[in-house]
Amino acid sequence: MDVTTMFDPELLQLPFYDDGHRRFADQIGIWCDSYGEVWESVRRTRPDVSGRRLVELLGEDGWLAGLDPAARPHDLPTDLRALCLAREALAYTEDLADFAYSIQSLSATPIIRFGDEEQRRRYLPGMAKGLLVGAFAVSEKEAGSEVAAVGLTAKRSGGDFVLDGAKAWIAHATIADLFVVVARTGEGPGPLGLTTFLVPADTPGVRVEPLDAVAPRSFGHLVFENCRVPAEAVLGRPGKGFVIAIDLLERFRMTVAAAALGFARRAADAALAHTRDRRAYGGTLLDLQLVKASLADMEVRLNAAALLTARAAWECDRGSRGFARHSNIAKVHATEAAQQTVDAAVQLFGAAGVVQDGLPERLYRQIRSLRIYEGSTDVLRMAIAGSLDMRRADRVAERRATKEPS
Repeated sequence: MDVTTMFDPELLQLPFYDDGHRRFADQIGIWCDSYGEVWESVRRTRPDVSGRRLVELLGEDGWLAGLDPAARPHDLPTDLRALCLAREALAYTEDLADFAYSIQSLSATPIIRFGDEEQRRRYLPGMAKGLLVGAFAVSEKEAGSEVAAVGLTAKRSGGDFVLDGAKAWIAHATIADLFVVVARTGEGPGPLGLTTFLVPADTPGVRVEPLDAVAPRSFGHLVFENCRVPAEAVLGRPGKGFVIAIDLLERFRMTVAAAALGFARRAADAALAHTRDRRAYGGTLLDLQLVKASLADMEVRLNAAALLTARAAWECDRGSRGFARHSNIAKVHATEAAQQTVDAAVQLFGAAGVVQDGLPERLYRQIRSLRIYEGSTDVLRMAIAGSLDMRRADRVAERRATKEPS
């Protein structure tokens, strides 16, 4: 595997990135390229075993060090641009490696941003070393992408809370040591009545129901039955659960776009190599105009997705108020474009593209879920449309302000 193909080197030279990001991209690209035998091995291993193994490997080699602010290396970029670059490289290389990295980062981030000193001290060092596996539990069968509709209850009982209900489709459910759980405590209606809890997986009353996903991975439902946790398990404060969940999802949607970009780039590279070598009609597939058009469309999609993702991460890192809108746009475009690119790659491979466990077939299974989790395409389109009137009002107010005499 050519390390340089994981990223567009011209894109990395744009002002969205600095020299630290470029060094980071080079380092993680080389690291991904050096573990070819591991990637082959984890694909043949049960998802539970491979998932924990990959979290441990990422921790051992320092790629999770940013999850412990108290001990992170000074030369390790830990902003959203670095997180996106890491996911792009890992997704290009091996789906399960990206999955392990992303879910561990997703689980630790709310503790970093909202945890108190004791919660950070208790959980973050182990998560950064890959020794404590986390999972973020917000989804429910009846709530879906509507965070405000969460129904899992957490009722006060003396100085404790008792959780009853279920969570659905939780990544790393079967291997997690710690669940970050959003539940309803009832401080107010809808989003005002949610609270986030840190629930160790061995807490009495927690049960995991494993699921088999289209792309094999650690995945399952959670059931809480009379699950008692102390008040110290509250992350942030009671009633802040919606804010914590939305803050996290808005930041991580752009990283899903980055992963989609990695999958799509791998598909495009594989399709180009295949059509260049495949003899057909007195030449190669690449000589055919329709094939060239398909590859050109892939390149257009890749460039657009890369730019939208880079902008979203840059907007967040510079503290822009509107970064969430750019994060939504990047996720919608990149995931939809990646689905189209992978599908086109399968078509160019022909019968070879649908052979089980071949690269095109694996990518075809792996890419589909990205259009659903952390905000489905349809839900995010509504959010983007809902922001249009507000942006128009802001522009009108700005024009009026510039015309007023000083």
